Amino acid sequence: MDMRPEPFEPPAPIPRTVPPSRFQVIRTVMRNPLELWGEPSYTLPWIDTKFINQRTLIVNDPNLIRYILVENAANYEMSRVRRLILRPILRDGLLTAEGEVWKRSRKAMAPVFTPRHARGFAKQMLAKTEEYALRYDEAAAAGSVVNIANDMTELTYEILSETLFSGQIAAETEGFTNSVERLLHRMGRVDPMDLMLAPSWVPRLTRIGGTRLMAEFQAIVAKTMDERRALIRSDPEAAPQDFLTLLLQLERPEGLSTDEIADNILTFIGAGHETTARALAWTLYCVANSPHIRENMEAEIDRVLSSGAEPVDWLDLMPHVRASFEEAMRLYPPAPSINRAAIKADSWMSPEGERVDIPKGISVLVMPWTLHRHALYWEKPRAFMPERFLPENRDKLHRFQYLPFGAGPRICIGATFALQEAVIALGVLMKRFRFDMTPETKPWPVQRLTTQPRGGLPMRVSAR
Repeated sequence: MDMRPEPFEPPAPIPRTVPPSRFQVIRTVMRNPLELWGEPSYTLPWIDTKFINQRTLIVNDPNLIRYILVENAANYEMSRVRRLILRPILRDGLLTAEGEVWKRSRKAMAPVFTPRHARGFAKQMLAKTEEYALRYDEAAAAGSVVNIANDMTELTYEILSETLFSGQIAAETEGFTNSVERLLHRMGRVDPMDLMLAPSWVPRLTRIGGTRLMAEFQAIVAKTMDERRALIRSDPEAAPQDFLTLLLQLERPEGLSTDEIADNILTFIGAGHETTARALAWTLYCVANSPHIRENMEAEIDRVLSSGAEPVDWLDLMPHVRASFEEAMRLYPPAPSINRAAIKADSWMSPEGERVDIPKGISVLVMPWTLHRHALYWEKPRAFMPERFLPENRDKLHRFQYLPFGAGPRICIGATFALQEAVIALGVLMKRFRFDMTPETKPWPVQRLTTQPRGGLPMRVSAR
């Protein structure tokens, strides 16, 4: 007899059973795109539909996803709607660049994010997390409530600042992380003009106020670059050999332009830590509602840390911690949608012989949000069940049914960095503290570039 408790089902929109009107589509996409999707998006392998006068193919079949994102990736560019939303923020950063600009940037940055190089950041990640954990001592003694969503944003920003920029970003942590929050809230929303595919010069009323925030970020980036350039000129030996120095060394006509370097720095310091922060907060929330899972994680953390294992090895030595983080990313994927458009007409044949025609210009949506909760590919898809990602179960998953970091040539360059960072952060925090629910802990997932908890994540912290 199975005595395990029923798994926790964290909050998420219930799939629609009635198609929305055009007005409802616009209103919902502006408010929270996660609430738009209907039952077919969670039950069918693909759907050919129309979305605001734009023919759209919603893709959930893992084999078709592999074809679009890997096998014939050259035929699929970032969709126009996605460009209209992201380019005002990130311009020619790695997430939004196309063609030769993207290829140059990706090639330039790849050495920093190889698994071997990422592992070299482990001790810095550990030191910054231990330093951050000291802030909880007083709160834990008093049983105070903290906003985990904000705290994880601060923590991951401090880790990113220390590892990639040697702590030399020209901004204060607290004010800067608040600015990131406001920028993504203001600039990361879908505007009706985006849905109508209006040119970028047409004003977006929902983003009023975002221009000033962007100017603040650009000033921080410019100052950061100037300070490091000055250090490189005055004392090359003293300049850290980090991500920032690497980019500035590529500042030449045949490498990256000054603007491209600035865009990539903005991408990393403005959004590079955001995805990991959200996933960490959702993980702590889910395990707080799953006591037996939390106990397994704590036992594993205690065992590994008491053994004196180096932090570089924690990712391999803590399968339950890693699995819980990965399951939180399944339920709340940091990047809930991947938007492409077909450059040329295309077609694909399923293993069962079903043909999918993909006309030129069609919008192609690969949505981790629906894919990760899809009835065809997951048992109890709405439940928090980390055991799916334990080593003995991983082979049961199709490589393209789980896409927290995307796939293909544009897969997230920092995936190994993020996984290592998350396991180290959870190991340090959960060794010393417990984070529990309060009556005010009622998060609701909202898409603002990342999957964020509306109203934050207030949780009570106590010492273990």
